[in-house]
Amino acid sequence: MIHLKHKQHRINRGAVLYTTFLLATFVFGCTQTVFAANMWDKANEIMRDVYNQIILISTIAAVVTASVALLLMNFSKSGKTVDESRAWLKRIIITWAILNGLGFIMAYITPFFAGGQWNG
Repeated sequence: MIHLKHKQHRINRGAVLYTTFLLATFVFGCTQTVFAANMWDKANEIMRDVYNQIILISTIAAVVTASVALLLMNFSKSGKTVDESRAWLKRIIITWAILNGLGFIMAYITPFFAGGQWNG
């Protein structure tokens, strides 16, 4: 009687893990464009919402601080306080105009770059 040795087949766990990784990467790579479009739309929506909140808060802060500067400028007896109030009022107006101007610039320029291409 001849005894045949049975070879035990061992599963190579490294090969299985590597094959699973390749398949998962392939699946996610094929669906990336679908998810990316939704992701960029959502990011754009979030950034617009954040910018609108910043503009709202900055407008309220500008009105309050400009009011304080105007009150100090009008009711102060010290020339130094009046000069500092006038300087702060200029800074407040310039900063508020820049913040609002950025929104106008982005709203005007963004359509020229729609789809990653210059459409001018």
